[in-house]
Amino acid sequence: MFYNINTTEDVNKVLNFASESAKIYNNGEVATEHIVYGILCLNSGYANKLLNECGVSKEDFENILYESKDDDDTVASNADLTPRSKQVLVRSQNLANEIGNACVCPEHILFSILMLSDCVAVNILDQVFHVNLIDLKNKILAFLKQQAQREKQKEQAKQTASVEKVKQQPKAKKQEEKTENKEIDSINKNLPEELQELGIDLTEKARLGRIDPIIGRDKETLRVIEILCRKTKNNPCLVGEAGVGKSAVVEGLALKIVAGDVPPELKDKIVFSLNISGLMSGTKFRGALEQKLRSAISAITNAGNIILFIDEIHTLAQMSNEKGEVSPADILKPYLARGELNTIGATTNDEYRKFLEKDKALERRFQPVTINPPSKDDTLLILKGIRDSYEAYHGVKISDGALKSAIDLADRYITNRNFPDKAIDLIDEACSSAKLFNSGEPQDIISLKNKVVELQKKKKYAVQREEYEDAIILREKIFELKAEIERLSNFYGISQIKKIIGEEDIAKVVSLWTNIPVTKLNETEKQKLLNLENILHSRVIGQDEAITNVAKAVRRSRVGIKSGKRPIGSFLFLGPTGVGKTELSKAIAEALFDDENNLIRLDMSEFMEANSVSKLIGSPPGYVGYEEGGQLTERVRRNPYSVVLLDEIEKANNDVLNILLQLLDDGRLTDSQGRLVNFQNTIIIMTSNVGYADLKELLTDDMSKSSREEQISSYLTNYFRPELINRIDNISFFHSLNQQDLAKIAKIMLMSLLERLKKRNIDLKLTQSALNYLITKGYNAEFGARPLRRLVEQEIEDVIAEDILREKLKDNYSIVIDEQNGELTFEYIAKQ
Repeated sequence: MFYNINTTEDVNKVLNFASESAKIYNNGEVATEHIVYGILCLNSGYANKLLNECGVSKEDFENILYESKDDDDTVASNADLTPRSKQVLVRSQNLANEIGNACVCPEHILFSILMLSDCVAVNILDQVFHVNLIDLKNKILAFLKQQAQREKQKEQAKQTASVEKVKQQPKAKKQEEKTENKEIDSINKNLPEELQELGIDLTEKARLGRIDPIIGRDKETLRVIEILCRKTKNNPCLVGEAGVGKSAVVEGLALKIVAGDVPPELKDKIVFSLNISGLMSGTKFRGALEQKLRSAISAITNAGNIILFIDEIHTLAQMSNEKGEVSPADILKPYLARGELNTIGATTNDEYRKFLEKDKALERRFQPVTINPPSKDDTLLILKGIRDSYEAYHGVKISDGALKSAIDLADRYITNRNFPDKAIDLIDEACSSAKLFNSGEPQDIISLKNKVVELQKKKKYAVQREEYEDAIILREKIFELKAEIERLSNFYGISQIKKIIGEEDIAKVVSLWTNIPVTKLNETEKQKLLNLENILHSRVIGQDEAITNVAKAVRRSRVGIKSGKRPIGSFLFLGPTGVGKTELSKAIAEALFDDENNLIRLDMSEFMEANSVSKLIGSPPGYVGYEEGGQLTERVRRNPYSVVLLDEIEKANNDVLNILLQLLDDGRLTDSQGRLVNFQNTIIIMTSNVGYADLKELLTDDMSKSSREEQISSYLTNYFRPELINRIDNISFFHSLNQQDLAKIAKIMLMSLLERLKKRNIDLKLTQSALNYLITKGYNAEFGARPLRRLVEQEIEDVIAEDILREKLKDNYSIVIDEQNGELTFEYIAKQ
């Protein structure tokens, strides 16, 4: 009726009653309390009977709905289910499928409501009618199982299966029911009632096979076990950066407890992971959080066999409370001091320093355990250990080369995250992408494959617990499911050949994350790199040496043979103004990124003061702009593959130049917030015209390359510190432009003008006389090409612009520019 689920007639009636009550009492939103009211309106059925036996009557429940109604007396014209109610129906259908019921009945719906946390209906049943929720859930579950058994028996009577299959069915059916019953039991069934909505029982989760195997953390897990077995100060606190595997250590402990691989003191322990958001939910009133936490601690201490795990434990220490309230950390301290509360905490290095170390009383209750990122070899073992689960989930095959590539590329290009987290994410996304673009499987096959994955986990842990009879039954069911998958695949005509995840798939994900091209070179890219000099020559004229040096550095980087710890290349362009130093930097950016604007340009004349360092790496803590980051570090952090242009480097303060020493040598900088910014995939270009006249006299055409470099380095030490000069890969001397160079530059400028005029369908032609006029009048050896650019703007572009406004020049015209008597003449001809 409301959703596409297979329901009984009673469920349709329940939803109709719920809809009518919602129109009256909740402005047309069908919530869980209205569904419970609908069950009470049936006046028949097992769910209705149970509620009545618990003292919940239709009239009393309706009065509660009436009291919670808004003052508005309007009645809604229609009713829609709330997201929580939709979730109840979906869970009910899943529950019916898992148990083996043919249809969803009111009992499924009531059970699904009771399994929700912070649900209005559950709160009413618990706090108003004082219903024993656990007892109620157990009764419903027992009824549903009996109903499923009766339905199965009826179904068996109708089937005309072979005698052999009939003989094999009773035992298999019994074991299958046993396995299914275990699956639908709540993971938190062994926990006290006060804790069941506040977290999760990790030991039961491990026992059900829902925790992946933990690889390579045996040393840290053993250290945690040692601390837990101490007489005093038996509370370990796992300290490590995000993504290194702190939670995995605790899951490893849960797996060891289930396998019995722990000392006798820990064999019957339960590892309970506290959900802090669940603890804080519903605590808006003063004292509510304190009461809820004390209740949880009391339940843990009374049980006597629970190890409390608090992930992000620093949140308890930093929680702000109203004046007069006790903080959560203060509540924990007495229990920790007396050894009544075995607790494992987890936090990052920064948060431990900021919050736990400041609270000395809390800090001394814990024994820190440092969790360092695993090595590349250990990460490879971890990836091999989890490979099967990712292959089964995504339906692909992951090659050994992909695992090694994920580690190598993550180590080189993803420097702001830790192993194994970043390598696992690369593998996961590569598999997801392959499945997305190669997926054509119907939903029923995908569902069966997911069931196979779950059963394989259950079989593995059944073997570990030496429950071989269960393992055999699970194996038989896996074979049946695989046979069904094969049958459906043949029916749909789907090939069983799986996509193999290779090194190139991992490289594509890295390129997507970082914008750094690490994929294999295609033919187009190869030709582009081989012809890079020609591409740069098309924009920059007369500077062959500088262009060749830059092109070589780019090729070294792209094929992967450059040094891994330094920038792609660092260059100092020396020369007079207007000869192409900045233009070459833009040309490099355009050649690499197809956009010259993809260039990080800093004018060093803005960094002449000593305090300008804060502009590069960010303001110190407490100063304005601290949260914004530095002009250089923030832009490179967000775009690590870029060209960095430091224009007019000689104008920068010495303190600013000191920052560059680390950048050029190690390829990294630390910003004001302590983040390490990687410059290993940048090209650093510094420009300067310092001492050009003196250098021009020192350098002669017959001088060898080594002699030239020695003369330049020696001279530049008058202006720059030797350690800076020594860290620069190449110092390129830009020559003054001659008239031949200027002729080529003039043609480039006019071609650029022609491209702009083509938008109006206007052609441009220039006679040789006009070109000679531009070269003669625009040539200035001291100022380079800039006088020519101004001449083109003043004597050509300005005239064309005015004539367009006067309508002398219109669209679809041709322009012919000539020179007569020392002046340029313009002729406009309409196109035929």
